[in-house]
Amino acid sequence: MNEQSKRFLLDLLDTASPSGFEEPAARRWRAEAETFADEVRVDVNGNSYARLRGEGPVVVIEGHIDEIGLMVTHVDDDGYLWFRPIGGWDDQILTGQRVRVMGRNGPVPGVIGRRPAHLLTPDERDKASKIKDLWIDIGARNGAEARERVQPGDPVVIEQPPLELANNRLVGRGIDNRMGAWVALETLRALANDRPPADIYAVAATQEEITFLGARTSAFSLDPTVAIVIDVTHATDHPDSDKRGGGDVKIGGGPVLGRGSAIHPLVYERLAAAAQSEGITFAVEALPRNTFTDADAFAPARAGIPTGLVSVPNRYMHSPNELISLDDLDATVRLIAAFVRALGPNPDFSRV
Repeated sequence: MNEQSKRFLLDLLDTASPSGFEEPAARRWRAEAETFADEVRVDVNGNSYARLRGEGPVVVIEGHIDEIGLMVTHVDDDGYLWFRPIGGWDDQILTGQRVRVMGRNGPVPGVIGRRPAHLLTPDERDKASKIKDLWIDIGARNGAEARERVQPGDPVVIEQPPLELANNRLVGRGIDNRMGAWVALETLRALANDRPPADIYAVAATQEEITFLGARTSAFSLDPTVAIVIDVTHATDHPDSDKRGGGDVKIGGGPVLGRGSAIHPLVYERLAAAAQSEGITFAVEALPRNTFTDADAFAPARAGIPTGLVSVPNRYMHSPNELISLDDLDATVRLIAAFVRALGPNPDFSRV
């Protein structure tokens, strides 16, 4: 991964943008797109588009740019903030985390608090923390002071910058799925250097973690010939994992191709062929019903869109320290670019 692309990825991961409040990361994504794309725009739902114009089939490469977060629901008279989740959290992860409240006048730092373990009853110590029993402390002396800086409806993210580990691995907040939006645009960048005939869009979609709004509206708007959705999937190479249910998915083992009812079989086959032609190792994820990704919104849109799903192995999903391999990101970009180049001017996805 070159330094420009890595800096772009790290910038995206450090930009707080939970579902419904994606504008900061989306602006950074579009600024990068403007350095090489033919057309860059944003729609009323916050979806960002970058296009390489062509005369061939319409190809959409999509990743959602939102992340899970929190939202302030109440500021009490003592200055403490009460909150609820944006997206799916393991509640017990949150105790003691530093946070960034995205206040109307700028970011407000704070910490998530609860009663210390010393003051809990034995029964309470044996129970996991629940969000309804946690609060955010921003250091305010009273409610009036807190309300000058924060109001109900303000979004919150965990304050956790990305960190590079050994063996080209990266941990950070929001890898699910700021990484996918990054892959979509990096694939477009790769294709810009050797253009196929297709009319290609990279899409950074909104609100996957809560509604699939961005995928639904962008799929309808663009009416693609074929769509490739990028997301993360659970790695099964850590203690207490279960390969029987999740397959053999390894960090550094390459991208993961979804296969199942929401995935068009000919798109899957073309993705697998592209991986083999490029010498890219990949795993297969069995998805007998839903994918629980934006592929579930693309596949049934309009009269049906041939859709593929390419995922990146991820440990510790929906935590402040999700872990991926940068090598897997590079391989995913190469795979999708090869798939698009091999489509030709008139790909046929008829199921006969």
